[in-house]
Amino acid sequence: MSATPLRIAVTGREGQVARALAERGPALGAEVVCVGRPALDLTAPATILPALAAAAPQVVVHAAAYTAVDRAEGEPDLAHAVNVEGAGAVAAAAARLGVPVVHLSTDYVFDGRIGRPHREDDAPAPVNVYGRTKLAGEAAVAAAAPDHAILRVAWVYSPFGRNFVRTMLALAATRNAVRVVSDQHGAPTSALAIADGVIAVARNLVARPDEAALRGLFHMTGAGEATWADLAEAVFAESARLGGPSARVERIGTVDYPTPAVRAPDTRLDCNRLAAVHGVALPHWRVSLPEVVARCLAGKEEEGRTP
Repeated sequence: MSATPLRIAVTGREGQVARALAERGPALGAEVVCVGRPALDLTAPATILPALAAAAPQVVVHAAAYTAVDRAEGEPDLAHAVNVEGAGAVAAAAARLGVPVVHLSTDYVFDGRIGRPHREDDAPAPVNVYGRTKLAGEAAVAAAAPDHAILRVAWVYSPFGRNFVRTMLALAATRNAVRVVSDQHGAPTSALAIADGVIAVARNLVARPDEAALRGLFHMTGAGEATWADLAEAVFAESARLGGPSARVERIGTVDYPTPAVRAPDTRLDCNRLAAVHGVALPHWRVSLPEVVARCLAGKEEEGRTP
């Protein structure tokens, strides 16, 4: 940890990663300033540079996004405005300020049919509006700010806001069995672990401004893999161990749970490049899960909203 805190401006205040960054920053020697609406509005690009300039950051972390995957199918223009135009404007603002930008993207840029964890050099092929806008957002960030690190994350859960773990615990409190999809594969990832990884990457970018290898595209998820049903079973087992609600998981197929947005069957990400270049490797999702479940059961976290 450096003697002088690393000053990070984070877009958004209520999202899972933004809240995790604000929480984890002090312990990791980072002064985190979260900037959100109305001061910074991704649908109003003129607000972005003044809001970030006022935060006087050494690095910008773009964590805010349009993340309502199913709703995006009916709101493609809004999803594009936030995830593409907004992301590009944030990166351009960082470039104007002369600081690096860390941009969070998603595993949803892939169609999940490659049969192994996806590497950064695999061709993306998003299957829904959300994935397409996030992929276009990556391109917008890279074009606007050469000094960038794009981090693809996945299956984010936390004690904050709306996410799968909190949903499962809420359902278990009211029913004995929960139907959960068992043929979609990915890597559950704690927002708290993401925050730790983001701060480490940000520190590298600031400390080594001329090291090109630190820039570019990286995958960053929890170690291990799971289906949604696997994750649900792990949540219920941990909750039961702590005296919380539990339910039996009824494993179903994607076909049995239709959604407006198509879901890819396998979006596991290969994170070896991040470990080799930045020295960052997130814990196994089963290691990170117990803390989150315990905090959810403690009932001390506000219900948040994704910006």
